[in-house]
Amino acid sequence: MIRSADIREWRDHDVVDPKGHRIGALEAIYVDTTTDEPSMATVLTGFPSRRRLVFVPLDEAILGPGYVKVAHAKSLVKNAPAIGTDDILPAEEEEAVFRHYDLAYRPGANGERQLARR
Repeated sequence: MIRSADIREWRDHDVVDPKGHRIGALEAIYVDTTTDEPSMATVLTGFPSRRRLVFVPLDEAILGPGYVKVAHAKSLVKNAPAIGTDDILPAEEEEAVFRHYDLAYRPGANGERQLARR
């Protein structure tokens, strides 16, 4: 698991799937607002004229020299909910990211977001 203190070190490293296929470059880490632990990452994908950020869970992520290996196949990640490179994830679309990976979505007691960008 990526520790909060290590987050800045891994930005721009390759994100690869379990078979070692490159998905893209790690752009940002999102922490779970209840634990402040890394939960999701955004990965920069696409061609230079059509870049986008896709979300991928960091459960079971493995850190290596210059890469972060995630537990999800490249095809699943590439089809995940995405945002533009200058956009933020709207609160009402946050749950869709969790649904895409069959993960439980747990907003705060007063409807607070589950993810916060670091």
